Amino acid sequence: MAPLRWTCKSVRRLAVELKQQGHATSHRMVAELLHDLGYSLQGNRKTLEGSSHPDRNAQFEHISARVRAALSRGEPAISVDTKKKELVGNFKNGGREWHAAGQPEPVRVHDFVLPGLGRAIPYGVYDLGTNTGWVSVGIDHDTAAFAVESIRRWWKWMGVRAYSRAHRLLITADGGGSNGSRVRLWKVELQKLADELRMPISVCHFPPGTSKWNKIEHRLFSFISQNWRGKPLVSHEVIVNLIAATTTTTGLRVRSRLDTKSYPSGLKVSREEIEAVNLHPDPFHGEWNYTILPNHRRAR
Repeated sequence: MAPLRWTCKSVRRLAVELKQQGHATSHRMVAELLHDLGYSLQGNRKTLEGSSHPDRNAQFEHISARVRAALSRGEPAISVDTKKKELVGNFKNGGREWHAAGQPEPVRVHDFVLPGLGRAIPYGVYDLGTNTGWVSVGIDHDTAAFAVESIRRWWKWMGVRAYSRAHRLLITADGGGSNGSRVRLWKVELQKLADELRMPISVCHFPPGTSKWNKIEHRLFSFISQNWRGKPLVSHEVIVNLIAATTTTTGLRVRSRLDTKSYPSGLKVSREEIEAVNLHPDPFHGEWNYTILPNHRRAR
């Protein structure tokens, strides 16, 4: 029964198997029987997140408290992450848009990287206090240096104007990727930024397997995907413009710029570099929550 139930999913194949076992039936009868038994065609559903850390909820509460405290003091609190990398060129992009009937926009059949165009790497910064977003579109590698440079550009073009009297920056980020809690280069680059801004930078990472709860995913990235659905991302300029044109009825505003700098992957962080990071772990899960203080001697 088990092999028949789980390997012969087509009603026609089920009917063939039943006939071979001596049952007089047809695929229509099989379909009716399955319906009567409460079966229907269903796809997969993403619900399993793997093992859950025992302090998962406590970390969520900790992040929420830190964000509320920062915003109440008028300090910036941002959510950061890398959006899905996109092929640049006239490739199929999911979704539909209005065209004259029977005249869909032609795109390439095969999704191969085009020389000279490559992939676009959108790294986003979402301001939890002002409902604004910044996206740096990279063309090289998604590294910690690229991530911190994106935050630096957000501060230069948007953050400093909104928080001219800020004394501290709070970052909420996933536990993995270029801004992961175990990425040494991430901390080294944040130290450089703290030195430049001359302010402490606090970081709170989401627990493992909970990246979908990062605010930037459903406050910024989801609307960008809606805005460019059905539109081939034929150039970096088109990508930047489509991102910058993203708005919502709740007042979301987005700015975007192309980052043409090179960010080599696989860079090794020396022991001296990591020891020079002025990092202060929080009492609660210091591996997820920490503050990097500026080294004022270096900042001069």
